Amino acid sequence: MNRHVVAVYASAVALSLIGIAFIYSASSYSAAINAGDAFFYVKKQAIAFAAGLFAMFAFRAFDIEKSKKAKYPLMIVSLILLALVFVPGLGVESYGAKRWINLGFFTVQPSEYAKFGFVAFAAAFMTEKNINDTKNLLILLFFGVFSCILIILEPNMSITVCVGAVMLIMLYLGGLKTKKFAAVLAPVVLAVPALIIAEPYRLKRLIAFIDPWENPKAEGYQLIQSYYALGNGGWFGVGFGNSRQKYLFLPFSESDFVLSVIGEETGFVGVVILAAIFCVLIYAGVKIAASADTRYKCYLASGIVAVIAVQAVVNFAVVGGAIPPTGLPLPFVSAGGSSLVAFMCATGALAACAGPDAHSQKTALKQ
Repeated sequence: MNRHVVAVYASAVALSLIGIAFIYSASSYSAAINAGDAFFYVKKQAIAFAAGLFAMFAFRAFDIEKSKKAKYPLMIVSLILLALVFVPGLGVESYGAKRWINLGFFTVQPSEYAKFGFVAFAAAFMTEKNINDTKNLLILLFFGVFSCILIILEPNMSITVCVGAVMLIMLYLGGLKTKKFAAVLAPVVLAVPALIIAEPYRLKRLIAFIDPWENPKAEGYQLIQSYYALGNGGWFGVGFGNSRQKYLFLPFSESDFVLSVIGEETGFVGVVILAAIFCVLIYAGVKIAASADTRYKCYLASGIVAVIAVQAVVNFAVVGGAIPPTGLPLPFVSAGGSSLVAFMCATGALAACAGPDAHSQKTALKQ
């Protein structure tokens, strides 16, 4: 097996298992109070991990090149799923946002899959079409922007920004000329402050980011609690299960801010190790993209790596207070079945893009 594929698999599984462990640590107290079961979130994450693990290895037996033919069905299904969250009785609202579809036994968050649906479409489209042709560029932008519009209407600005960033990365990797890339980049950059100003709660979050202690019991509360968690962790942490912030001080401690609990319990060293695992996954993914034997596989692998990298970097930055707070889960680690299954499926697709290992090729030639 390609060594980079092994690294991708090992990193994804390691991150997922670390996630399950710290989801339990972060949520056991709140879950026992709110759901009557300390393992409430862990059980759901473990089921998602089992399903994702099966899907991840199943992709290895699939000829990923064939998925290129399904680019339009994949894109259309992604858009339909995004639209279904607005259907009364089907869409599930939580904290003022409609981001989930109720399927009876479980809920699904379409935006987690739509990110990769767009990546697959863009990879196939750029393989077959010249994106420097204005007509082709507009088609690609239409699907990317339409996806962003549906996601921002939920509302979910964090995933919207993620999809927008990945779209720009793929256009750059696809060879879009500098002038046209600048023409696309300019409105995207201008859209970010416009979206912040359009919604008062986003503007309040921005103000809270600048000075969270100005309103420590409202908009600045979560960021301050994250600071306390990371500060309390010091170099080596307070020990697994000994977080103080998980006792209902830090909101969403098992999901968007699970890194704060990891930092508190394992310290700066633990956070660096976690970041290193992400770096191994991203590096291996880049090597897979570079060694892919077709343009489609190269673009697809690059897009998947871009999603993982962008989302991981944004989550680390939010938790550390480097950028304004936004609800974006840490890939593989944060609680959320849809997110975990989506990223593990994408990891399987990434592994399926791998070409022959360079070392194996040299050995074969010698023989």
